[in-house]
Order: sequence, then structure tokens, then C-alpha cells
Amino acid sequence: MKLDHIALWAEDMEHLKDFYVRYFNATPGDIYNNPVKRFSSYFLTFPDGDTRLEIMNMPDIINGSGMDRTKGYCHIAISVGTREAVDTLTETLRLAGIKIIGNPRITGDSYYESVIVDPEGNLIEITA
Repeated sequence: MKLDHIALWAEDMEHLKDFYVRYFNATPGDIYNNPVKRFSSYFLTFPDGDTRLEIMNMPDIINGSGMDRTKGYCHIAISVGTREAVDTLTETLRLAGIKIIGNPRITGDSYYESVIVDPEGNLIEITA
């Protein structure tokens, strides 16, 4: 058994797709459109070849901030392999104007990570 994918609603699906492609080396599949439901999505595959993120849009869905601390989704963690890679990517994102809410550090549960906010307000832990 495995977790197949995680899905995120996005107001600007193209911009969010491009963010994950540019900074996390994700490869997008073809866009899926269902004109009857006014639903669109992309599946993004990460370099490990087994992890996927679905980015979805449907005009009738109310888009929350992604930052409120309620039950359900809290964050995604993406491993970049090394502490140096965490530091480098975090600084690259900072220089690109991406909001950093947790600078690189060792957490209480022994992860080396930083925490950023993607363009749609979703929390991303960048881990070693």
C-alpha cells in the first residue's frame, strides 16, 4: 500500500504548476479538462518518480487561505536530500520573493528543514 498523491485546489493553477516545476523539479502531465463540471487538473511527478501532486481548479470551489490551522491538511514535506540543498533552495526562494516562515534548522523531531508558503498559501516543509 502507498499514498498515491496529494491534491491541492488552486486559484491560479498554471502559476502553481510552474512554481513546483521550477523550484522542485516536478514534471507536469497533460492538463485534464472536464468542461461539464468546469474542472481542470494537472498531475505533477517529482524526481523520485513515485510521488505526485495534483493541482486542481474548479471555479465553484471556495478557495481557503491554506494557512488556517483547522483539521485536515497542514503541510507537504519535500525532501531535497541534504542540509546544503535545504539551505540553497530556501535562499533561492527567498530571493525570488517566496515567503519563508521557518528558516533552516533542526527541529525537535530531528528533521533539518525550512518552511515556506507556496503561491497559493500552502505550507511546504523543505527537508534534508
